[in-house]
Amino acid sequence: MAQVPQPLDALAVRTWCGLALKALGRAREEIDAINVYPVADGDTGTNLYLTVESAAAAVEAVFAGYEAGGTQRPTLADAVRAMAHGALIGARGNSGTILAQLLRGMAQVLAADGETAHTDAQGLRLALRRAADSAREAVAHPVEGTVLTVASAAADAATGAEENCAGVARAAYEGARAALAATPGQLAVLERAGVVDAGGRGLVAVLAALVETFTGENPRLTDGPGRGAHARGDAGEAPARVPGDDAHARVNGARVNGDEAYARVRADGARVPGDARGASEECAGAPANGGGPAYEVIYLLEADDAAVARLRRRLDALGDSLVVVGGDGLWNVHVHVDDAGAAVEAGVEAGRPYRIRITHFAAGDVHTTRAARPPRERVQRAVVAVVPGEGLAGLYQEAGATTVLARPGEPPASGELVQAVRRAHAREVVLLPNDADLRHTAAAAAEQARTEGVRVALIPTRSAVQGMAALAVHEPERRFDEDVVAMTSAAGATRYAEVAVAERQSWTMAGICQAGDVLGLIDGDVAVIGSDVTEIAETVLDRMLAAGGELVTLVLGDEAPKSVATHLESRVRESYLAVDTVVYRGGRQGPLLLIGVE
Repeated sequence: MAQVPQPLDALAVRTWCGLALKALGRAREEIDAINVYPVADGDTGTNLYLTVESAAAAVEAVFAGYEAGGTQRPTLADAVRAMAHGALIGARGNSGTILAQLLRGMAQVLAADGETAHTDAQGLRLALRRAADSAREAVAHPVEGTVLTVASAAADAATGAEENCAGVARAAYEGARAALAATPGQLAVLERAGVVDAGGRGLVAVLAALVETFTGENPRLTDGPGRGAHARGDAGEAPARVPGDDAHARVNGARVNGDEAYARVRADGARVPGDARGASEECAGAPANGGGPAYEVIYLLEADDAAVARLRRRLDALGDSLVVVGGDGLWNVHVHVDDAGAAVEAGVEAGRPYRIRITHFAAGDVHTTRAARPPRERVQRAVVAVVPGEGLAGLYQEAGATTVLARPGEPPASGELVQAVRRAHAREVVLLPNDADLRHTAAAAAEQARTEGVRVALIPTRSAVQGMAALAVHEPERRFDEDVVAMTSAAGATRYAEVAVAERQSWTMAGICQAGDVLGLIDGDVAVIGSDVTEIAETVLDRMLAAGGELVTLVLGDEAPKSVATHLESRVRESYLAVDTVVYRGGRQGPLLLIGVE
């Protein structure tokens, strides 16, 4: 049983985020399986998980900051603001973007300044109401039978709840669960597919975690009839009931048991029969011919309110599934369009877009029915690698690897690595984290992938140049163990270094550095401090080659001086016989220069 923080405080927010993440982790595959709206791309559960993972990480960072400073715990306002900000910058997909706005709406109430602190049941009621209203406002064309309906029902049910946070949370959960059971009757695509709304199902799981936060009990396990085999969806289900009349409800083949909705396969054997895409988009005011936009575009945007209002109108004319969430100068934009470039250009006109993600909805993957989708055969082996820049991502992809981009200051979460393993669609996967700080994250992802039947080997590469060395000797035709040993040996035989600019004053192995100093790091430790990039790079390279080497790999970032590569090549050619040099462009990779010596 979870430790129960009774008051609505920062610890309650921390507990809620942790429990919600666990709940979505358990339900992810189920939610992915019933995802048919607004696009049948089977990723709603994954997107919700990644969004909450980002929110939970932000809250943990706030607690860590206070603990490091030796001060008291963060306030409720600190925690909910961090939760909302983390969800905003980590939101994935349509469902994750809406969830981020739900959390932001709650934070606007719970962190509001005023004489009366919103730390009681009334504060939680107001927060749930604001969450539902703000999420609906963020969607260009709200549709009933979706997560918006479920959120509104939760807020409505909380209005008349008993005077404590536990009672409010349970009322919201029960209201959401009943609304979820009714979604197939509100949205034709859900009824035809025999499922409840996937986003709404995710929200019910999040609200169940809120109940457990205040009561210490998981409502899925304490709702009487929804226990045991029934709660797990095992054999021996109770007879079908009228939707919403108690803990069991069956809607056209979709069963809500406790807080769990199980997709049922219809008698004709099709999980998503008919034209699921056409029906869903017709409800959303988009073409009903199954054609639909070809791209999903998501980006963070720094812009003022007036510019965002214009952006909404521009994007609404370009496509559908438009959701714009955020505020106070930072926004998360999500839209489905045929012209991805125009959607990004609209963001540039509005402000500064970044963390741009463009996903192509491939034929037979999204805009065709799942019943007609031919199963894709798994490949035998794949390599999944984290890379720090677009240039390196291209190099890794040319070598056949599936990549996860790690932008400066934005390390990928374990869920992103698991998603990449799934994208690789292989029976065996070699995982290259390429960063010492990602070792535990990668280990967690590998463990998760193994539970899904994938054989995963984690090679603890600490730099992208070590990963390149491993990838160079990768041979899929070899036995898996032999391949992993060869790749591990190649990575281990590669010393790595980087040249970077100090962001702040700090103590290092080479002395005290100031903000703006040029640092030369060898095998992760600062070895030299200076002011000239080329001089520091030469010093680092000389120290590495003093121990010998056959091949030098240089990966230049966008901000590195153009002359540094030419200078280092000449240095190697003139001073080190029989040593070859290769140069790559890494793009925006964080360090000015990466160096590998094999």
